[in-house]
Parts: sequence; structure tokens; C-alpha cells
Amino acid sequence: MNHDAWLAALTGELRRHGVGPDLTGHVVAEAATHLAESGEPPLAVFGPPQAYARAVADSLGGPDQRPPRRRPGPVRLAARGITKRYRGRTVLDRVDLTVRAGEIAAVVGANGAGKSTFLRICAGLLSPDTGTVQVDGALGYCPQDGGTAEFLDPDEHFVLVGAGRGLSRRAARRNGRAGAAALDWTPPAGTQARHLSGGTRQKLNLVLARLGEPDVLLLDEPYQGFDRGTYLDFWHEVWRWRDAGKAIVVVTHLLNQLDRVDIVLDLTAQGERAA
Repeated sequence: MNHDAWLAALTGELRRHGVGPDLTGHVVAEAATHLAESGEPPLAVFGPPQAYARAVADSLGGPDQRPPRRRPGPVRLAARGITKRYRGRTVLDRVDLTVRAGEIAAVVGANGAGKSTFLRICAGLLSPDTGTVQVDGALGYCPQDGGTAEFLDPDEHFVLVGAGRGLSRRAARRNGRAGAAALDWTPPAGTQARHLSGGTRQKLNLVLARLGEPDVLLLDEPYQGFDRGTYLDFWHEVWRWRDAGKAIVVVTHLLNQLDRVDIVLDLTAQGERAA
């Protein structure tokens, strides 16, 4: 089944499961983007469209299995008046976001709205033209692209990143493999990152972001390329992290109409204003 046929079948299956047209468009667009960038067969990445649509519908509209909410704690991330321009184009215009311990914030918006730019600014990887970002505690960052070293295997990644967070080699490998198991993934020994699929690299990025138990997690569309089971595992892990008092910011296309998070920062108007 080619990409177009699989996406058309996914669209029909999502509608059959009662997923609204706007959300269906987001899910299909995100899947199409991943398939175009990875070049991998859709059945290998997502499985049959019927099964993937059912899993998405269950995860988005099924019974709520979230842990009970606790009272949010102190402010962990405070972004104030963030403005960023590229070549005369305003990508972000006075954006504010405050996230406390025990809260999940979703950053949503159309392509080009500045979601990844905003997260990179919050991570300290990019400077805003104006505005400030304050982070209270250690920070973990999962990028949308890149983030892995081509010639290192997963264990070597765990050791390298773990060393920067004060973990011994043994503890880094142990914690990394535990984080991978939570995503239903067993890191292949000796397999370099360049030989991993796009979805598996994202699992590795996500595990690396969690090493050392950071207080703030910045996740840029971390589930791209995940199969249906791992997608559900991911959200269950996010809720567990929130229950443990983490402050989590997730860039996503999928949550603008959902109640799975505590805060929604919609940058759609940013993109429309810049256009």
C-alpha cells in the first residue's frame, strides 16, 4: 500500500471512528509529514490504517485513564514576552507561558507558527529578540529532528548524556534501558543510531531527555514515527511524569481540541499574523 492510499484509508477510518474533521486533518497531516521525511512504508511505521485509526480514537476519546491530579507546585518554567524575527518576518510576537511542577502544557499551531522555535528558545538553544525565559531546576529536551550521534549506539548515548547529568556509566545504562522499556523498546546492543528508524531515534531522544530526572521536560513532537502502542505508552508516561511533579511542555498537532493537558498555548494566530 503506497503513502496516498494508506493516508486515504486512514482518513476514512478516523471518520468512521467519530474523530472530527479538524482533528482528522491534524492526524493525517502529521502522518503524511513523517512518511514523506522518512521514506518508510506506512505499514512498517504505523501498521494497518484500520488499527492505527482505532488506537488514535481510543487514545483521544476513550475512557480517561489519567492518574488523579495533584495540586500544582512551584513555577518551573516562565517565558515572558518572547519575540523572534527571521529576515524581517515575525515568527513569535510577545508569547507568554508559565508551567508549574505537576502540569502539562501543549504548544499547538499550524506549520510555521513558531512552535519548535519557541521550544528551542525555552531550552536555551536559541536567543529571543526580546523577552525572557526562567527555568527553575534541571531541564531535559527532546528535539523534533536530530539529537542523536550517528556513530554511537543507544548504550553509548545513555553513558554520554548521563555523564553530563552526574550518572555513573552503570546507572546511565540502567536508567536508559528502564526508560526504553517504558516505551516498549529494547535498545539493540551495538546498533549505531544511523541504522535506527526515525521512530526509534525519537524513542532514543525521549529517553535521553528523561535521564537524570530533570524537573522540566521540553518535548518537540516526540511521538513522530511511533507505532500505535508506543503512542499510548508515551501519554501514559507523560501523565506519570506529571504525577511525579515534573513540568512538561509538549509541541504537538494533536491536542488543540483535547483535555489531556492542563495548559494549551495556541500559536496559530502567530503564524497568521506573520503571514
